[in-house]
Amino acid sequence: MAAGGGPDRRGVVWRIGAYFILFFALSVVGQIAVSLLPRQSLSWGGLLVTSAAALAAGWIVLMRMDGRSPGALGFPLSRSAFGETLQGLVAGALLIAAVAVLVLIVGGATFIPDEGTLSGYLSTLIGTFAFFALAAACEELLFRGYVFQALVESVGPWPTIVLTSAVFAVMHAGNPNVDLLALTNIFLAGVLLALAYLRTRSLWFATALHLGWNWTMSTLLDFPVSGLIYDTPLYSAVESGPDWWTGGAFGFEAGLAATLVLVGGCVWIYRTEWLQVSQHMRSLEPLVDNRAEMKKF
Repeated sequence: MAAGGGPDRRGVVWRIGAYFILFFALSVVGQIAVSLLPRQSLSWGGLLVTSAAALAAGWIVLMRMDGRSPGALGFPLSRSAFGETLQGLVAGALLIAAVAVLVLIVGGATFIPDEGTLSGYLSTLIGTFAFFALAAACEELLFRGYVFQALVESVGPWPTIVLTSAVFAVMHAGNPNVDLLALTNIFLAGVLLALAYLRTRSLWFATALHLGWNWTMSTLLDFPVSGLIYDTPLYSAVESGPDWWTGGAFGFEAGLAATLVLVGGCVWIYRTEWLQVSQHMRSLEPLVDNRAEMKKF
């Protein structure tokens, strides 16, 4: 903190630098450890290492340089964590379901029977839920974790939202069948998730919203997620409408239907009274609360 209690804008460079040094060092150590495991244990190894390194680096810098407890990062073990997670799952699922309704009512997709068994279907539901939960936590720690929060404290919420959402979109630029509308929608998804964190100060909520969106789209609806296909047994979704509306081979996230829902979702999350910061999180004094503009969230 600077003299007078305001955020230390000069110190943020050193704090973020320290975070990245720790993150990369922990990632290297973790990758070396994972490389020693049996080959069948490596499938999720990189994702686990990245998530653990981002979480540990954020905790260490928060404690050593910011004088906060680890929970201030956004994953506190509190009674409100379960409710925030459930709220996020429901919100994410409803948002992508709204996209599906817009696509289906104009005949933009159909469902046809596919091979598989009930046990295989249930196994897929559980397996993809676990995978997307880890992937969502990893991306939230990287894009709405310590660096995001330190930038909000230093330069304010809106410049930080625009910058990190642009980086979030660029990181998906190499996905299969990506196009300009897909990148625009991923940018909007970054805005949505940033607002989800800022309205609650909870990475439980933001991660669950991310998970609910991806898992519902990929497994329950059997559509590609950001160009990546995760096949669900028993039925298949077949896109049959114009790609500019449905998203085509990239999935809903490359279609105008998703654009409409994402814009509406951003407005809803920013304005709704349904979302609140828990008293426990307030007591932890997350970094973003040092910024005067955050009183509007």
